[in-house]
Amino acid sequence: MNNLLLSTENHIATITINRPKKLNALNFETLMELKQAFEQMSADDEVRGVIITGAGDKSFVAGADISELAGLSVEQSRAKSQEIHELFFTIENFHKPVIAAVNGFALGGGCELAMACHMRVASENAKFGQPEVNLGIIPGYGGTQRLPKLVGKGKAIELMITGDMVDAEEALDLGLVNHVVARVDLMEKCKEILAKAAQKGPIAVANTIKATNACHDHTKKGYELEAQLFSACTHTEDFKEGTQAFLEKRPAKFKGR
Repeated sequence: MNNLLLSTENHIATITINRPKKLNALNFETLMELKQAFEQMSADDEVRGVIITGAGDKSFVAGADISELAGLSVEQSRAKSQEIHELFFTIENFHKPVIAAVNGFALGGGCELAMACHMRVASENAKFGQPEVNLGIIPGYGGTQRLPKLVGKGKAIELMITGDMVDAEEALDLGLVNHVVARVDLMEKCKEILAKAAQKGPIAVANTIKATNACHDHTKKGYELEAQLFSACTHTEDFKEGTQAFLEKRPAKFKGR
């Protein structure tokens, strides 16, 4: 794979998103490699748990690849959003426990990827956010649906309409992450949790995940609406301005059209 590093040790598979020069941003190739990786691990009975992390010390995943999104038509952006929804459903409903080891920025699509995992463990330098509004768009990879379930509707709306980031300790207080640890202890903490789960009955673990997911309303209507509205936003003048401002590293001047 061009963008992922895969390893397995003691029944725990580690997926490292390996684009450190791009702060591990999720381009479409990386997302398709993630799909392939989960297909492989689903069929591997030796794997009893999965860790997803990012290469380097700065970023888990800093977001989606903006340059790719900017080149899509309305129909293409909606189809891409729906395709990534399905990938994140695969992770969320995976029958083996999945932990996001958040080792830095988890923004936009990176925060959405982390939320699709069953658990999140953050290093002390981690920061979380859905800053898509700064580009004139909305979260398109499930953020509008998963964030309210984790932190509550009011706080989720606040974070999504301001684009504000929260640090690791606030994320812990909000219930967005399970644990906050020193950077050097991050992977060991994730392995510790999964090692305990690996000693339990695999069917019981799988059914626990399935039953717990069922306590939320997982009908796809909300996700379908998100994809529709996300794609509509990608063809506004605001999105063009937001993207250009992002690339030029300047404040955007939105006009609401």
